[in-house]
Amino acid sequence: MQFYKFEGFTVDAKWSEENDNRRVMRENIRKIFMKSGSFNQHQQQKAYLFVTDASEDTVTIGIIVKKHCNVSELASEYLKSIEIDLKDTYLEEITLNTLRNMLGCSNRNGYIDDDDKVLEQFDLDKLNGRFSRNVEYGENIFEECDKKSVYEEAERFLARDTFIPELDRIYAGCAKNTVAGHPVHYMIQTDDQKTRNSMYKLLLQALYANKRIHSKRYAFLDFRPGENFSVSVYDCLYKSSMGGAVIVRYLADDDTEDDHANCGRDTIENLCKVMKKYRNQVLTVFCLPRECTLSKDIFYENLGSTCIVELKEEFVSGERAERFLKLLAKENGVRTDKKLFAKLEEDKGYLAPDLHDLFDDWYNNKLKTYAYPQYKDIVAAKREVIKAAPKGTAYDELNQMIGLDEAKKVINQALNYYKAQKLFADKGMKSDHPAMHMVFTGNPGTAKTSVARLFAGIMKENNLLSKGNLIEVGRGDLVGKYVGWTAPKIQRKFQEAKGSVLFIDEAYSLVDDRDGSFGDEAINTIVQEMENHRDDVVVIFAGYPDKMEKFLQKNPGLRSRIAYHVPFPDYDTKDLCEIAKLIAKQKGLNLTEEACDKLIGIFDDARKESDFGNGRYVRNVIEKAKMAQATRLIAMDFDAIGSKDIMTILPEDIEQPVISPKNTKKRIGFCA
Repeated sequence: MQFYKFEGFTVDAKWSEENDNRRVMRENIRKIFMKSGSFNQHQQQKAYLFVTDASEDTVTIGIIVKKHCNVSELASEYLKSIEIDLKDTYLEEITLNTLRNMLGCSNRNGYIDDDDKVLEQFDLDKLNGRFSRNVEYGENIFEECDKKSVYEEAERFLARDTFIPELDRIYAGCAKNTVAGHPVHYMIQTDDQKTRNSMYKLLLQALYANKRIHSKRYAFLDFRPGENFSVSVYDCLYKSSMGGAVIVRYLADDDTEDDHANCGRDTIENLCKVMKKYRNQVLTVFCLPRECTLSKDIFYENLGSTCIVELKEEFVSGERAERFLKLLAKENGVRTDKKLFAKLEEDKGYLAPDLHDLFDDWYNNKLKTYAYPQYKDIVAAKREVIKAAPKGTAYDELNQMIGLDEAKKVINQALNYYKAQKLFADKGMKSDHPAMHMVFTGNPGTAKTSVARLFAGIMKENNLLSKGNLIEVGRGDLVGKYVGWTAPKIQRKFQEAKGSVLFIDEAYSLVDDRDGSFGDEAINTIVQEMENHRDDVVVIFAGYPDKMEKFLQKNPGLRSRIAYHVPFPDYDTKDLCEIAKLIAKQKGLNLTEEACDKLIGIFDDARKESDFGNGRYVRNVIEKAKMAQATRLIAMDFDAIGSKDIMTILPEDIEQPVISPKNTKKRIGFCA
């Protein structure tokens, strides 16, 4: 299925002038509406043509064709039927998204009755709005390219053993007027996103030049193993791509391939099932990581008799690596030297991105040393970034908090990981935006919410999140009362949390006793939204350690999307005393040494209670001490009270809480 935009200038010199008259313009629109309906009815759903705008001296027409045909002739027939004569016409292929916009404009201008019905007529409605939220896809139009340019560009991929021979086979064939089918489909294996995109684009240009595909529009689909997605929408995507190509980009992490391959088996089976259904009408290019053996085997198990040509990036060394560096130098108009080739390690294999990075380092240094020697002493910006410490008041506040060693360690790791992504992308580190979703596990009062709030601020202050707010939600904010309410509620919360941290407290409360309930729907929707907003929302799940494990087991895709698991252990007595001093200091108070000694005994006893509140309990003790101090000061001689008295907490201000027997942990054995 192809979509086109056809434009031209009206031959009738009075057309624009007549359309200035509202009555005449309405009559013209009505005439075009009626004649377009009659013309399209005769097409028997093989094609659909419509006027988008004809108010000025330019007329714009949208075209949908199900099968390859002479579109210019079809447009001429349509213009004849609606009695419009155009000159200086221009025809271009467009994307489905552009077509949707043109249909909407046509509907508003009155040239068609209902743009949604047109999309539904061609089964394109499922690729829009709520239907497509579980399929992450896009589309693009490639430019035509001559044979010489194709081969020159192909040399940059270091895939001579696989890519060049396939180009030879493509250009060896005789171009046909119609696509009879696809003798082969493709599987590209590379870890470099730029190489992957350039390779399949070049492949499509060669196929189009030899009439192996008729459409310059291609759809690309991203999916991750274990994700739920709509097979019906995926089927419609293929149906809309007849005559063109679909690029299936398999986004798996190599270090967890075993888990991903197993949980992605169903997804791969569905992908291959639809692909085989349309394999003669739609070309498919599967894109996998370079080393993805298990998942690749699952693809082959499900592709049946489909012939696959593998295009795999090669490691090169020695003379071939030097030849590639010379090619890069020639393109940049510089001469190579011994320093460039000295960067090549003996017996080490290099991929094309590696050699690009190596060349760029040499070239940048050459510019500073020879072309612009006045800059030779300027330190590279990345070295300054490496030396720079995390900044911001939130980061300082976190470091001042007592304990929380694991939380501080994880947050520093997260910041360093972001920094490394920026610093070392040109040295081979994958530059994809990492998901930062986390799980905080700990008992009440262990500072989970406080750390989440500070983490949001730290991300904001270090330019890793745009807003840095903390959006705190519970089950009631996410689960709807009726069928169909849950997903929209969650989607609204993710929209609210854009650029911020979404903190889901007591996340285990989403787990219901039975499968298929609203809680399950909530968890499934959260998983999908986590992926949709992985670049601009950080989700933190929080709750008791034992209950959170059950929660993570509820959905197989949930655990794999969580980057960090942060335990918040109960505070020991020493930490509790330090927290008490910190809280008192924040309130402008000092604890005497005797008061601190009394707190040690109180905290030792309190930690034996089953519902001990950790830091929350400490805050309550200090609050009560402050009130007791006020009572003590009121009873004293007013003139004898100094500023030191007002700032000091004495042992008698600290009350020994009464421990209820029902809250005391049971002890096993004999007690005195």
